[in-house]
Amino acid sequence: MSQKTRKKPGTAASSRSEAKVQPGKGSKTKLKASGNSGKRIAKNANAARPSTASQKPKGATLRNGNSLAGGDTAPSFILPRDGGQSVALSSFAGRKLVIFFYPRADTPGCTLEAMDFSRLATAFESSRTAVLGVSADSLKAQESFRDKHKLAVPLMSDEKLTMLKDYGAWGKKSMYGKTFEGVLRTTVLIDPLGKIARIWRNVRVDGHAKEVLAAARSL
Repeated sequence: MSQKTRKKPGTAASSRSEAKVQPGKGSKTKLKASGNSGKRIAKNANAARPSTASQKPKGATLRNGNSLAGGDTAPSFILPRDGGQSVALSSFAGRKLVIFFYPRADTPGCTLEAMDFSRLATAFESSRTAVLGVSADSLKAQESFRDKHKLAVPLMSDEKLTMLKDYGAWGKKSMYGKTFEGVLRTTVLIDPLGKIARIWRNVRVDGHAKEVLAAARSL
């Protein structure tokens, strides 16, 4: 076979392969239409997907207090305090009010917290702010606690846990690997209009009373 008549191997096959790979104008139109259709399907699927957001109305309060937040109306209360009197939220209308919830009277952390608030009682009074302490202890235990440490703030007894739950200061706790329900160390600042100005949860006692005083002064 002469050099002139010899065919180059693979030339025809290669041309046919390229022709198959390269789509024509009709193929491009089809692919584009398919892409838009996919976008429409995805959009419709997203529109049909149910929302996972909570349907609870803004500002609603639950008995366990988990939804209580700044700007909400402070839950009303009336409880007995040391000395035999009763204390109600309505008694503080037009004044700022600090309520600190503590786990148990005469335990180390609770004693330090109550003493810090007592030490700053005059400063709170100067800022037109009343201070109350609340726990689930009996009145007798609260009075012993007051007398032993010469506390200068009223201590309220909530043995039925009503106020503790309303303010979110009662719930699950864990200690030494065991889970149980009890008082959650919490502080609430209420403004003169009876609205929640600020909430401190999982309070660390050291320096806490000073922080609350600064917040009360800023109202």
